[in-house]
Amino acid sequence: MLKDISIGQFFPGKSIVHRLDPRIKILLVFGFIITLFIVRNLVSFGLIILFLTVTVFTAKIPVKTVLKSLKPILPLILFTAILNIFFIDGHVLFRWGWIRITEDGIRLAVLMIIRIVCLIIGASLLTYTTSPIALTDAIERLLSPLKKIHFPVHEMAMMMTIALRFIPTLIEETDKIMSAQKARGADLETGGLMKRAKALVPILIPLFVSAFRRAEELALAMECRCYRGGEGRTRMKQLKLTVSDWVIAVFVTAFYIVGILMNLWIPALF
Repeated sequence: MLKDISIGQFFPGKSIVHRLDPRIKILLVFGFIITLFIVRNLVSFGLIILFLTVTVFTAKIPVKTVLKSLKPILPLILFTAILNIFFIDGHVLFRWGWIRITEDGIRLAVLMIIRIVCLIIGASLLTYTTSPIALTDAIERLLSPLKKIHFPVHEMAMMMTIALRFIPTLIEETDKIMSAQKARGADLETGGLMKRAKALVPILIPLFVSAFRRAEELALAMECRCYRGGEGRTRMKQLKLTVSDWVIAVFVTAFYIVGILMNLWIPALF
């Protein structure tokens, strides 16, 4: 299960999605999230799914990797679907004792499942196709107006990127610790809730120790390289918007607008 979590990973490539300016990608992802929570009919969701499919194949990200990234959130998807199906009022389709299934509950469950899946895939595409360094520079550039009020923009962008970058590392470390504890005879999968919670203690303590050690090593490495924050810092690669960046931004934005306008023309799912 832990190995299926791919958030924060970067897959190098030369596709048009990889070459797109990271600032444009971040803004388009925010626009995608806003559009995803505004649309409420199947046609708009169909357009969103088509857009994600084309983007995944254009970026040449393995479909197996994208599907595996959804595996850890399956419990959340099922839990959300069950809550909506059984506890939303509306026209009752099936009743057995206190259990009832309503038409509105099924519609809302479908709506939430599509939203969660599309949200995870859309957000993951940003880290799949953008290197941590480019992501840091993009966040810093987008937040640069805050420098006028003496907000530590560079430090904030650096912390966000480092945290995102170390997610796969910590997941791999957790998997190694769990395997080591199981080899020593630890039982992590059976028993009640309290027993499982106690079984996590031999995992969490080494994990925290490892995380603090990695943080100290990273801080020492940055100091050895004379890192002093964003003041006077230069970049080997400068971010420059090209004509293709603007064309893609306008095209995708128009696509979002069409999806939102579909709500005015087609009845909502719920």
